[in-house]
Amino acid sequence: MVLAITCVLAACGTNSEHANTELGNLIDSTPELTVSGEPVNGALLRRFYARHGFEPVWTTRQTEANALLKAVLLAGENGLDPELFHAALLRRGTNLSPLDRELLLSDAFLSYGDALARGAVPVEHRRDDEALTPEPVDVAARLDAAIDSSDPAAVIEALAPSTPTYQALRRALRTCRQLPAGRERGEPACVRRLAVNLERQRWLPRSLPPDRVVVNVAEERLVLYRADRPVFSTRVVVGQDVERNQSPEFRAEIEASLYNPPWVIPKDIAEREIVPKIRRDPGYLARNRMVVLADGEIQQQAGPDAGLGLIMFDMPNRFDVYLHDTPDQGLFKRDNRRISHGCIRVQHPRDFAALLMRQPIDVINQGIAQGATTRNVLPVPVPVFVVYLTAFLDADGVLQFQPDFYNRDADIWQHLTRRPSGRHPAAQADNRQASSASLLAALDGPGAPAIRSF
Repeated sequence: MVLAITCVLAACGTNSEHANTELGNLIDSTPELTVSGEPVNGALLRRFYARHGFEPVWTTRQTEANALLKAVLLAGENGLDPELFHAALLRRGTNLSPLDRELLLSDAFLSYGDALARGAVPVEHRRDDEALTPEPVDVAARLDAAIDSSDPAAVIEALAPSTPTYQALRRALRTCRQLPAGRERGEPACVRRLAVNLERQRWLPRSLPPDRVVVNVAEERLVLYRADRPVFSTRVVVGQDVERNQSPEFRAEIEASLYNPPWVIPKDIAEREIVPKIRRDPGYLARNRMVVLADGEIQQQAGPDAGLGLIMFDMPNRFDVYLHDTPDQGLFKRDNRRISHGCIRVQHPRDFAALLMRQPIDVINQGIAQGATTRNVLPVPVPVFVVYLTAFLDADGVLQFQPDFYNRDADIWQHLTRRPSGRHPAAQADNRQASSASLLAALDGPGAPAIRSF
C-alpha cells in the first residue's frame, strides 16, 4: 500500500474505539492525512466512516461508486476542476491498493459534495469580508442517502444551487468552453469569470427569501424583490477600490428606517481624514456641524448636509456597513460610483423606504420633515444580501458581466483549479491526457476498465 501520512510524531495516536479496524486506526492517526500523495479531508472521512463502523464501503457498492465517480468527473460543469477530487489517480487506479482506492473514492465524493453544498472555498478559508454562507449540510449523511438511492449522482448534484442564475451560468460555461479565442490557461477567458461566479452562487442560501434586497457591489445597483420578483431597482454608491474601503459581502436584515440620522464617524475614518483637517483648520468642526462626544468619537449632527443624508436603513452587522441617503445626488450620474468607505448610498432612498415600510411616500416625507431623529421599525424585517457578482442574471433575466474592479476573482479561481505536479506513479504511468468523456464512455460500455474493481 502506497500511503503517506503527514504527522508530527508527538501528535499522532489512535483512538482505541476504532483500533480494531485498519481504516479507523488510519483515519484517527493524524489530522493531516494524505493518500498516494493526495491530501484528503480527514474530518469528513472520519464522519462518514463512523456511520459504517470504520469498515470499507465501496467493495460491495461498485454500481453506486461508478455513478458517483461519473458525477465527479463532470465537476467541470459546475466550474470545478475534477483534479480537486483525485480525478487523475482514479482514472488510472490499477496501481492503487484497495485501501488507498477506498479512501480516495470516499474523499472524492465527500469533497465534491461539500464543494457543491457550501463552495470549494468555504467561509473559513475566505477573506474576512467574503462572509456569505449557505445553510449547513451534513455531507456524510447526504452521501449515505445517495448510496441508498436509485440515482446516487442526482442526490449529490442536488447539493448545488438550482436557481435560475446558477443554471444560466452553467449553460454559459458550456458555451464558453467551445470558444476558440481569448484563451487563458488553456481555457477561453470567460471560463474563469463564469466558474468564479458559480462558486459565489454556492455561498448563498439554497432557497433565497422571496422578499429580499440584493445589492450587487460589482454592478453598483440595488434591487428589491417581492415574491421573488423585482419591484424596485436603483443605482448605489459603493466602497472604493482600495482594499480597506471595499464593500464586504454579507447578509443582514433591515430592521428599521432612521429619519434624520446623525453620523458617528468611524474611528479609522476620523483618524485618517477628519483629525488632520481639524489640526489644519480649527473651524472645521463647527463649519461641518460636528461635535466631539464624551468618549472621543466625532459625530456629525443630523441634517440635509449630513454624511448619511436624511435616511439610514438600520441593518446591524459586524462590518458596520449600512444603506443610506446622501446629500450629493450628483454622484449617481457617474459610471464609476466606487467612492465610499464601504457603506452603500442609495439613489432613491425615500421610494425605497416607502416600499420597505409599506407606506405611501408622503408618509415618509412627513416623518423626515419633522426634523427629529426617529427610528421607524419595518412591519417585517427584510433580509439584505450584499454580493459581488461579476457574472449574473439581471432583473430582466439577461446574463451580464461586470469588471472585477476589486480584483477578487483571481484568488477564488486558484481554489477552483488544480494543476498538480510530481504525482503518484499511478497517475504518471501514461502521460497522455485521459479525457473524462472517454472514461465515462468506458464505464457505460462493455469491458469496464480497472477502476470498476473497487
